[in-house]
Amino acid sequence: MDTSMPATPVQGSETDFLPLEGTDHIEFYVGNAKQAAHYYRTVLGFQPLAYAGPETGLRDRVSYVLRQQKMQFVFTTSLRSEGDVAEHVHRHGDGIKVIALRVPNSAGAWGETTRRGGRSYMEPKSMVDAHGEVVVSGIHTYGDVVHLFVERKNYTGTFMPGFRPWSTPYFSNEETGLLHVDHCVGNVGWGQMDPWVDFYRDVMGFRNILSFDDSDISTEYSALMSKVMSNGNGYVKFPINEPAAGKKKSQVEEYLDFHNGEGVQHVAMATNDIVSTVKALRSRGMDFLQVPVTYYDELFDRVGEIDEDIEPLKELGILVDRDDEGYLLQLFSKPVEDRPTLFFEIIQRKGAKSFGKGNFKALFEAIEREQGMRGNL
Repeated sequence: MDTSMPATPVQGSETDFLPLEGTDHIEFYVGNAKQAAHYYRTVLGFQPLAYAGPETGLRDRVSYVLRQQKMQFVFTTSLRSEGDVAEHVHRHGDGIKVIALRVPNSAGAWGETTRRGGRSYMEPKSMVDAHGEVVVSGIHTYGDVVHLFVERKNYTGTFMPGFRPWSTPYFSNEETGLLHVDHCVGNVGWGQMDPWVDFYRDVMGFRNILSFDDSDISTEYSALMSKVMSNGNGYVKFPINEPAAGKKKSQVEEYLDFHNGEGVQHVAMATNDIVSTVKALRSRGMDFLQVPVTYYDELFDRVGEIDEDIEPLKELGILVDRDDEGYLLQLFSKPVEDRPTLFFEIIQRKGAKSFGKGNFKALFEAIEREQGMRGNL
């Protein structure tokens, strides 16, 4: 099944030295993969897809793979107290280790990126079973996060060799309207945004399509800076945040403290009907940030006419912003871990290519209220 992001390609992408077909999968290292998979099935509506563990010959870990439309999430737990998975969870808590990118040529992607300065995580590796071949390679990026390059054009199996199909007759749950990964946001340390912008430009051929400084993303108390990097065809976008000086601790600083270093802050997941999706997620137990109802008093003055009725947006706390190409609707969850680290964004684009600049102040004030309740502001 094609899991690439259905975005509108940007002209000139045919010259990319690193052609990307979209996000192949995202892998989470967690303390209990079975329970994490159950949460993402029950609350977010992901469906069981594949499993690897002792029963499939994997001795040191287990992995559960879930799918919803064009997204594949993998949850991996160590079976031992030592090893890379256990060490990652001990240091960072549950969180994202791998952002895997679909490519037509994994060996070529690894060769091009390492030649340009990328640090190798995995040399090209061919995995074969009765359903064909998957080739995987990878490089390191910020913190302990890695990018895998997955080539699966010659594979017809469920996920990849080493996994078996996974389903359960005892539990079924409908999807929630989530379609594909819109973007993944990384938090990096003080002064590290520009070096990682350079990394994505020089090593992976991305370009900087948007920049926000502390005058754009700030409140009375805290601020951050952000630059959005996009690959040539626009299928993959990685905003990169770093803290900026403020009176109190910013959300990025809180993340870096509790995550013990740089990492993925949030994954934005697209929907074609944000009202229905958010209603479904809320009814299943997902907690969202809430902005003051006064946010909606001047909404139409700021963004103009929109197709949606304002009352459901107000009831659910959905934010709206407009750029030159259209508008978007978005809502952010509270952290989904006990540590105030990883969270999710639900986004519906109605032409807009931006990231909700007009919502930053209201959003950050909502985040600061949560930080204050945790005693971390």
